[in-house]
Amino acid sequence: MRHADVLRFARDAAAAYPLRTSLSVLAMAIGVAAVVVLTSLGDGARRYVVEQFSSLGSNLVIVLPGRSATGGFSPANAVTTTPRDLTVEDAAALARLPAVRHVAPLTAGTSEINANGRLREVVVAGTASTYLEIRSFKIAQGHFLPEADWSRGAPVAVIGAKIKAEIFSSRPAVGELIRLGDRRLRIVGVLKATGQGVGGLNTDEVVFVPVAIAQGMFNTHTLFRILIEAKGRNQIEEVKREVAAVLKTRHSGEEDVTVITQDAVLATFDKLLRALTAAVAGIAAISLAVAGILVMNVMLVAVTQRTAEIGLLKALGARGDTIRDAFMAEAAMLSLVGALTGYGLGLFGAFVLRQMYPAFPAYPPDWAVVAALVTALSTGLLFGIMPARRAARLDPVQALMKH
Repeated sequence: MRHADVLRFARDAAAAYPLRTSLSVLAMAIGVAAVVVLTSLGDGARRYVVEQFSSLGSNLVIVLPGRSATGGFSPANAVTTTPRDLTVEDAAALARLPAVRHVAPLTAGTSEINANGRLREVVVAGTASTYLEIRSFKIAQGHFLPEADWSRGAPVAVIGAKIKAEIFSSRPAVGELIRLGDRRLRIVGVLKATGQGVGGLNTDEVVFVPVAIAQGMFNTHTLFRILIEAKGRNQIEEVKREVAAVLKTRHSGEEDVTVITQDAVLATFDKLLRALTAAVAGIAAISLAVAGILVMNVMLVAVTQRTAEIGLLKALGARGDTIRDAFMAEAAMLSLVGALTGYGLGLFGAFVLRQMYPAFPAYPPDWAVVAALVTALSTGLLFGIMPARRAARLDPVQALMKH
């Protein structure tokens, strides 16, 4: 038999039993779709986290209060809310380092905002004018916090876009007075909408005030963080070392802070989420093995049902290799159609995720797509070997007698 005849034989055999063929294709398609959708979720989470941390600013060094137990970075350190040893004076000392472009002290808490007859709870961030440069925020109305002595704060505030919309609607907010906790402040600026930020903090719902005002409101002299922007990417490590040395000197030789870089944060989360994506892909790939076993069972049933046909082909001179190739071609055909169908379903599933969550970049990684398709085809062929060999070894006389 020619190759074209072998393929035609496999096609006709698959078409002769539509229900059986459809179930085999569906099983393979579900396996591939599961890999594509789940890796889209995993890789989408990785991309989302990377994008969010990148939005913090460029060439960023972050000083956290408290010493990490390992001296390194862990995700737990990134969300800790225990202020300890950092002060405004520490931030001012770091601003004098030669490789530093900007330094922004940061303290945070929650309070109630009362304005225009409306009341709601908000996150209050106490910082300085340099915070805008480090975070690369855009101003929609007015201006950001004025440059001033960090130990003194003018009674002014900058509000996020969502707060402005909820309290002032379409009215201009700049120049309006608000009551924030026990303080009476004047709005000098409104930020452009930025969406969800790192750690679940929506910057559209934050009120920014001078750091001295925030410390007075929350009755504290410590800082939540110190954000530092290095002058260049190649100076980040230098800044990290200098910051650690300066703070150690200022804190009587105690290493009671943790200094991390933006690259370290990104590398840690990237590594964790890549491992998670690979693990999820491995779990989903188990369904491909199940689909392969189903293909094997289908092919074994096909051998039994077509015993007489195989005997006739052998009686007419078809070799065992030809019979084996025909069954292998059928297994490959089922696997290929199932894999391509699953790929299409997976892309559709990822598309639905992106429509439901526009900020979430749920795109399947190329390696996962290739791995899913190759695994599907390999599994189908691997589990098709035994039925194909069984068909090739049938004795033509006995096969015709069974019929």
